[in-house]
Amino acid sequence: MDTSSIGAQGTKTATSPSALPRLGASTGRAKAELSGLSRQRIRTAWLFLTPMMIGLAFVAGWPLLRTIYLGFTDATLSSIDSYSFIGLENYLVYDNGHWYGLLADGLWWKSVWNTLYITVLSVSIETVLGVLVALILHAKFPGRGLVRAAILIPWAIPTVVSAKMWGWMLHDQFGVINDLFMTLHIISEPIAWTVNPDTVLGTIVAVDVWKTTPFMALLTLAALQMLPKDCYEAARVDGIHPLKVFFKVTLPLIKPALVVAVVFRMLDALRIFDLVYILTSNSEDTIVMSVYARQALIDFQQIGYGSAASTLLFLMVFGLTLAYIFATRLKLDGSGDH
Repeated sequence: MDTSSIGAQGTKTATSPSALPRLGASTGRAKAELSGLSRQRIRTAWLFLTPMMIGLAFVAGWPLLRTIYLGFTDATLSSIDSYSFIGLENYLVYDNGHWYGLLADGLWWKSVWNTLYITVLSVSIETVLGVLVALILHAKFPGRGLVRAAILIPWAIPTVVSAKMWGWMLHDQFGVINDLFMTLHIISEPIAWTVNPDTVLGTIVAVDVWKTTPFMALLTLAALQMLPKDCYEAARVDGIHPLKVFFKVTLPLIKPALVVAVVFRMLDALRIFDLVYILTSNSEDTIVMSVYARQALIDFQQIGYGSAASTLLFLMVFGLTLAYIFATRLKLDGSGDH
């Protein structure tokens, strides 16, 4: 057999110029079909999203822009239709040797501090407890379904109802909390939990943690149930300690879901209003930014000043949430972290 002819024939087959155009044409058609399908999906997505975005523009966008604009005016509740543009006077102005406005008000900065204190403390505790509860609920034990349903009860109760309920339980004269602690000899006399400046912020955090920990547990449990089983099987066969498996395997895998859960809780905590207002009303010891804005808008009827406070609250919520997303490298397209 002539080996030279075989080699030549093989070379001719590998580098045949007639095969390359056919391959290129099929690849080009595939890319064109894919590109067309992608464009069709994008058009369909925009078709479904457009009505919602129009609705949001009217329901949320216009009131937000209106509030921001009113923050630059001297509008009051009695003269909502007749007001003047005063620039930044609601925020900060220097007059007769003194600074006036929102940014010069010590009570405003106290409300900012209280809001950040409640947010950081409550969200941190809820995240830790939520992960622990989710790990317990993820394990197999008798009655697991019933426990999963029962753990959601605090979150399902409306905040107004739970705040009133805790207000009665924490009452200094006939509250069950004081009675229990005195029976256990933890305290020697009743404590006014929602009035005492030393305990009131901690009380608000405790009630908020009781109510919203199930939310964190629910989202974490959903992430745990989607984890692959094979890596845990391999870890069990190799005899790796469960604590090490949690920090090296479980925690990195559930991190994207955990970050999303923290973002949602942080948004709620920064805008906290009903829990604080029902438990402590307008107390300066517990005033938060939402209560401060409500007090200016309703109690003092200063629409312009209250709108300025609401605008600063919006900017703070938006800025802190954006900073947290970038700090945790969260991708909003659902692809996880970098």
